[in-house]
Amino acid sequence: MKLYCLSSDAAKPCFVLSFKELLIMLDCGLSAHSVLNFLPLPPVPSTRLASLPNYTPPHLNDPLLEGELKECCGRVFVDSIPEFCPPLDKVVDFSQLDVILISNYTCMMALPFITEDTGFKGQVYATEPTLQIGRFYLEELASWVAGAGGDGAAGAARRWKELLHVLPAPLALAARPRAWRRLFAPSSIARALARVRVVGYDERVDIYGALDATAVSSGFCLGSANWVLRSAHEKVAYVSGSSTLTTHPRPINQAALRGADLLVLAALTQTPAHNPDHMLGDLCVHATVTLRGGGSVLCPVYPSGVLYDLLECLSMHLDTAGLSSVPMYVVSPVADSSLAYSNILAEWVSVGKQARVYLPEEPFPHAALVRAGRLKHARSLHDDTFSADFRQPCVVFCGHPSLRFGAAVHLVELWASNPAHAIIFTEPDFPYLDALAPFQPLAMKAFHCPIDTSLNYSQANKLVRELRPRSLALPEQYAAAAGGAAPRPHIAADVPTVLLRRGAARPAGVRRGLARATLSGALAARVAPRDVRAGLRAAPLAASLRVRDSRVSLDVAPPGAPGLTRAAAPRLDWAAPDVEALVRALAREGVAEARVERGADGCIVHLPRHDTLVHVERHATHVFCEGDADVRQALRRAIAACLPHVRCGAPSPPACRTCDAPHTLVHVERHATHVFCEGDADVRQALRRAIAACLPHVRCGAPSPPACRTCDAPHTLVHVERHATHVFCEGDADVRQALRRAIAACLPHVATPTCARRCGAPSPPACRTCDAPHTLVHVERHATHVFCEGDADVRQALRRAIAACLPHVRCGAPSPPACRTCDAPHTLVHVERHATHVFCEGDADVRQALRRAIAACLPHV
Repeated sequence: MKLYCLSSDAAKPCFVLSFKELLIMLDCGLSAHSVLNFLPLPPVPSTRLASLPNYTPPHLNDPLLEGELKECCGRVFVDSIPEFCPPLDKVVDFSQLDVILISNYTCMMALPFITEDTGFKGQVYATEPTLQIGRFYLEELASWVAGAGGDGAAGAARRWKELLHVLPAPLALAARPRAWRRLFAPSSIARALARVRVVGYDERVDIYGALDATAVSSGFCLGSANWVLRSAHEKVAYVSGSSTLTTHPRPINQAALRGADLLVLAALTQTPAHNPDHMLGDLCVHATVTLRGGGSVLCPVYPSGVLYDLLECLSMHLDTAGLSSVPMYVVSPVADSSLAYSNILAEWVSVGKQARVYLPEEPFPHAALVRAGRLKHARSLHDDTFSADFRQPCVVFCGHPSLRFGAAVHLVELWASNPAHAIIFTEPDFPYLDALAPFQPLAMKAFHCPIDTSLNYSQANKLVRELRPRSLALPEQYAAAAGGAAPRPHIAADVPTVLLRRGAARPAGVRRGLARATLSGALAARVAPRDVRAGLRAAPLAASLRVRDSRVSLDVAPPGAPGLTRAAAPRLDWAAPDVEALVRALAREGVAEARVERGADGCIVHLPRHDTLVHVERHATHVFCEGDADVRQALRRAIAACLPHVRCGAPSPPACRTCDAPHTLVHVERHATHVFCEGDADVRQALRRAIAACLPHVRCGAPSPPACRTCDAPHTLVHVERHATHVFCEGDADVRQALRRAIAACLPHVATPTCARRCGAPSPPACRTCDAPHTLVHVERHATHVFCEGDADVRQALRRAIAACLPHVRCGAPSPPACRTCDAPHTLVHVERHATHVFCEGDADVRQALRRAIAACLPHV
């Protein structure tokens, strides 16, 4: 079992679980923090945004960068269609995903990036509210981007991504901006959502026969779910976006999550220091004070979720404050659908709201507010009904919370200069100061009241203790701070914990040791159990094992099947089957009409009559068979016959027959030889002598190593490698000394003038050992090592000689080898593949001249 993390935002998770040979994606959240680096897309043309000055990095004149960057109050923004940060697409091949499980609608925004144009063929599961409200979110974003215009010069900013090193923060700190992508077109979004299969709470979904997936209520929002994956012997629980607070969704189901082998925890609160109830009270107070002062209130929100609670609580507070005549507006392309849909989801809401359905009343009060005329909704600011009914002071709920799309952009532009108005941020996904940065200077009041009902850290720690998993996996952001860093809230569990970071793959859970199999009735009738001990009976089985759709079954073996009378010989397969031999073997088995298609990654053998494909790769062979059991058995025998293998020590591996004699296997690798021998001591000794005779070696002074016979004399082995020489010597001290002198005489070296018999010898092997101090200069590609036993004069001479031979620029001499030592300031320019180092003792003018010369020679665009 292995867990991959594809998202850097713990609140918008995306994991891939490798479980029972399946790849299961858990959520596909879309990180939207990247849009804060872009200028807003106003629904109405804004002269202020259009007149912002262009930004050009200092000391850089790049025509391709012209018009891509704008500056506002000291901060630089990209003038382009905002882009999002999708999950990593290089860690896991999305075309190999088997299933996607979505926990709630805030964690499915990246679904088009996973399923479209990637070759995805798997299944997607989500609850009905998750699918419908997720559709609202994606359609709203697509409508805003299309309405603002995604073509023209403003939509082609690319050059800035190549120049992050010269841009100011936060652009300079942007993580992998080349991987950012724009939102998909509405048609692609519709195709992605059409793949989703709707499931209900506590409904068991069979995942290709390998395991069952069950969605249980998480208590976070309408239709939000935690997922429980069960096989015969393992259980995995995925807890994402859960809440123990009493709000409008159905409460969390903890019983189904207990006793898991692995608990994956994600999407905890983003505002651990803020209590949702206190923030809701502060919002009502700020709104009331603003309205009494004659100002209007703007709340940038999503079209669902906390919006329902805000409408209910704020309307009640305004009634209490005597402001029931103040109108409230919801402006969104999906406003009417979202408000209407929420009142037909009785089975997905809390018990208290379910009881209202039987009165009969709507679960949410906003339907009554619409009938009373206090709440009005519009698709856009241009709607005639909205323009006719709009009056101030008022409360407006619209998107987007990032203030980069939607009606909120125009209203902030309209009200920014009036200090009587106020903007109240309730969504925790974006830092409110970064959201307001393109609108500075701002005179209207800004309040931050983040309402996040997800589990906080104390609630999560309590939940982990109550669920008692065998192991825990969570993003590294939820772990304790590293040593020396400021303490922060974290998850402290007394179970083995796996920390996940973006792009990492970690082994998780327990190693699978058992699998459940089904015993056929005919085989069960033949079983004759015997008493082993009190309360335990056992029986031997000789059966045919079959695996289909990840289900294991045991059936009566056909008559004459191999293996019923004696065990099959051990067999080692080491290569892919020969395709031509496979076609011939299939013909012998009665499976004809095979077509072979050769490609870059292997061959495909197509059997159209039996609707079967055999994909032969270098390291694996995949069989996709829709035929019956006879076809599968024929395929199995044909492939097994074509695999190169070693069995029973026969001289020809394919012709090796099964026998009762002890088996021996010799596996020769590049750096090791493994022997598996069932024979007696004589066989082992014979193998030892045979292998020893074939090893390249120097023994006993024999001129030819293969002819070296085994003897009782002490053995010596000299192993010469590229960077080292190893000596294994059983002889006495004289032999060791002789070896030492011989090896030293053959080492390439440079002798010094103090060694009369070694210095400058034309042939290093002929240099004999003497008592003079020795010197060795070892020249490598990236370093030169000097081993010198001479005095200071010799060392200085070596230093000057090596320095004179190094490629360098010194003293302005045209020819480096002719550069003499002088007292003038020296300068050295060292050019490497990835860096250029300058060592300059000259004055500032020399340094500036060097800087200009190097800059002029750098390849650039």
